[in-house]
Amino acid sequence: MEAVWLCVFSFLAGFVDSVVGGGGLIQLPALLVFLPADSSRTLAPIFGTNKFSSICGTSMAVLQYARRVTIQWPLMVPAAIAAFMFSFLGARAVSVIEREILEPVILALMIAVAAYTFKRKDFGNLHAPRLSPKQARWLAIATGVVIGFYDGFFGPGTGSFLIFIFIGIFGFDFLNASAHAKIINLATNIAAVSYFSATNNVLYAYALPMGVCNIAGAFAGTYMAFLKGNRFVRGLFLSVVSLMIVRYGYEVLARYGR
Repeated sequence: MEAVWLCVFSFLAGFVDSVVGGGGLIQLPALLVFLPADSSRTLAPIFGTNKFSSICGTSMAVLQYARRVTIQWPLMVPAAIAAFMFSFLGARAVSVIEREILEPVILALMIAVAAYTFKRKDFGNLHAPRLSPKQARWLAIATGVVIGFYDGFFGPGTGSFLIFIFIGIFGFDFLNASAHAKIINLATNIAAVSYFSATNNVLYAYALPMGVCNIAGAFAGTYMAFLKGNRFVRGLFLSVVSLMIVRYGYEVLARYGR
């Protein structure tokens, strides 16, 4: 029965993550609740199983977007390589820097992203890239470095931050921003899965069926994104960011209230 519930939540996570990121908000808590205690005595197998399932849906999302959206591959390939490399460095930095220090900073950034998007009603409606090819390439690499390191080190909100960057700086609309964000997400997920697989921290009995359901969710999510367009993506983006604000706001307040 646990596997059935995990598959249900994996489908929902794949749906949300394929459009605006934030699938971990759904899938990780489900793993914490439904995985048998003897299979998850430490957090590593939980994170490994989550990343394995996530990469399945992310791969499907990239394929779907590549078929319907013009991906700027000269921009994204070096950015993805940088994200892959720095994701490993971010994972190594966990042992040096306390993650708790970042939580108030991430919370403040999330609030700023949500406030700006709510205020700018036209934000992400128009696809009008504003950078020269050279500027865009170097900025994409810098984005891969920063977001790759962040995803390896901390992770939550990676997809949302990427979408915000691609809209606010590159001038993409929500649909194109989501498509390009998935490529960097895929690179960081590959780095994470490589590590967790090599250290035997993937519970394949759960990860494989969850991966199939995550693929189905990603297929449904990208279909809805194309069908409903920017307005749907914007609404889901704001919903996910708002949920992240609530979650991390609670954690920060609980920690400082002790």
